[in-house]
Amino acid sequence: MKIIAFTGAGISKQSNIPTFMERPDIREKLFRDYANTHHEEYNEVIRQLKASMNGAKPNDAHYALAQYHIPVITMNIDGLHKLAGSDALEMHGGLPDDDEMSIAWSLYNKPVLYGDPAPNYQKAYEMVYDLTPDDIFLVIGCSYHTAIAVDLREVAKSRGARIIEIQEDAAHNVRKVLEKLMK
Repeated sequence: MKIIAFTGAGISKQSNIPTFMERPDIREKLFRDYANTHHEEYNEVIRQLKASMNGAKPNDAHYALAQYHIPVITMNIDGLHKLAGSDALEMHGGLPDDDEMSIAWSLYNKPVLYGDPAPNYQKAYEMVYDLTPDDIFLVIGCSYHTAIAVDLREVAKSRGARIIEIQEDAAHNVRKVLEKLMK
């Protein structure tokens, strides 16, 4: 049995990082066209994102995935999976380093913006396509608001994998689910 975790903002919410659903003022500005035409305003949005994640620490859901060596595909740009010790596939990249902030608007994959190519999408599809009916696709804190979140679930389903959704209290429920699965 193989397990692949697919995570979204819900896993990091308990690390005090607001979701984009809670911050529509930011989400609406994460478009390539906006970055290209409003350099300073876009850079300020990225500064705000970085500030909202500053000091955030992985929670037990992140640590449990790392402890059990579960491959992770994440839509998050907060870097918490890597801080916890997972080698996560970050589909939407990360955030610019401090020394890149003045040119944040011109960077690609820091983060992937709406309208940008998403180079890790293909890798995510390949990982999920390798699932079999003996495997588990563990979805943690992911809505159905993005096409990729819907698509990866559909691919896992088409491969016959069991899909387990953890949408509430990831910091406590992920470890519980993994402990049951690993028995």
